[in-house]
Amino acid sequence: MYRIAPSILSANFAKLGQEITDVIDSGADIIHFDVMDNHYVPNLTIGPLVCEAIRPLTDAMIDVHLMVEPVDRIVPDFAKAGANIISFHPEASAHIDRTVSLIKDQGCLAGLVFNPATPLHYLDHVLDKLDLVLIMSVNPGFGGQKFIPEALNKLKAVRQRIDESGREIMLEIDGGVKTDNIAEIARAGADTFVAGSAIFHAGQDSDPHRYDTIVSALRTELDKV
Repeated sequence: MYRIAPSILSANFAKLGQEITDVIDSGADIIHFDVMDNHYVPNLTIGPLVCEAIRPLTDAMIDVHLMVEPVDRIVPDFAKAGANIISFHPEASAHIDRTVSLIKDQGCLAGLVFNPATPLHYLDHVLDKLDLVLIMSVNPGFGGQKFIPEALNKLKAVRQRIDESGREIMLEIDGGVKTDNIAEIARAGADTFVAGSAIFHAGQDSDPHRYDTIVSALRTELDKV
């Protein structure tokens, strides 16, 4: 099963609630929620209050990607705000296993995120506790960047680890995902696809829910895999 996760980082924040409703009604599966702190990454975005505000608008899973350091302090706030999945970067945690346990103790699914140059050895002792692995195919901080092809090799390596574990773990990709590369990314092992500008910058007023055409185009490419 393939899941499409629009990143609201690229949405129109002047009408964020409508954007979320429209993109889910267009056939997307998950709302991807990027949290940046202008410390771990050079940008500042949104926090738990925004997550709390959008929670009543959709039954879709809210996938919170924490690009913050330190990470543990903010985890309970997002869990309380309605997050379903909380993922973090190993570099942002003093004790990765403890952060994973904290997320799960809050009733959320736990994910670990790998930047383009972050080695996969962090998975060695926590894969058995994870629900999601997120591979960044751009350097985090800004939307609209180009896909880094080396991410495909990383996806293949993680897919092998997941398959060998026998566990149901989502393998997510984030960065530069478009209609012209999503099938290749899926063949490398991803099953969950974050897309920001590729979706929200492709809205059409003629679509019943504004994003029907682009979400359908992404699905059509995935059907080729």
